[in-house]
Amino acid sequence: MRAHQIMTPQVITVGADTTIVEAVNMMLRHHISGLPVVDAAGKLIGIVSEGDFVRRAETGTQHKRGRWLTFLAGADRVAAEFAHEHGRKVGEIMTPNPLTVAEGTPLDQVVQIMESNNVKRLPVMRGDRMVGILTRSDFLAAVAGLARSTPGPSADDDHIRSKVIAAIAQAPWRPCRLNVTVHDGIVSLGGVIKKESARNAAIVAAENVGGVRKVQDHLCQAPAYPPPEEDFGGGDFVSLQEQPSTTDDEPL
Repeated sequence: MRAHQIMTPQVITVGADTTIVEAVNMMLRHHISGLPVVDAAGKLIGIVSEGDFVRRAETGTQHKRGRWLTFLAGADRVAAEFAHEHGRKVGEIMTPNPLTVAEGTPLDQVVQIMESNNVKRLPVMRGDRMVGILTRSDFLAAVAGLARSTPGPSADDDHIRSKVIAAIAQAPWRPCRLNVTVHDGIVSLGGVIKKESARNAAIVAAENVGGVRKVQDHLCQAPAYPPPEEDFGGGDFVSLQEQPSTTDDEPL
């Protein structure tokens, strides 16, 4: 199997000028732990993740050093840490030039890249254009190992998967954070939903696609999360560079 066969297409993204509060709210809202950062032309320029919010001035977890340790750390490092811990915009705390993989990269190589670089997500590229994202939740290392010894999805399976994704994407309940895999005509649905009605709708949508022999339900329901306070919300999300997701980036 290769990256494009399990990746999440149409990824939710943010711009470098998006505020920290808006980015945090988006991650909480969609139950995701990272966001690719793109410029005005849609080119990938960085990535921001939950790890970027561990040391923040708001929570009092920023680095605290005495004069001697500050001297040993060096002025450049201390300045960079200060900007990261106090930055108000995504562009000030993101990781620039993130690691990526091509859409045809075998899954065992994807796993090696993730493990050797200790990253949880990899944007998937077609040339210089981002066409999806792979996260650890999309598969386990064992799956990549099994993929070496078992036949991968056929061209028909790829076609069925595309049709299932398209069918669900057109649904009025706007499903997101949904992973679709197909093998031998058997569709597996994984990811996060908000309500049981969304589970049933996703299964029915998949069952109505031609060529689908069976639908396996691996969906899980997300815990209710209280809406952010108005003074924390930072305004309307419409201004963000958020693309409608067809699969993996927003709970149903």
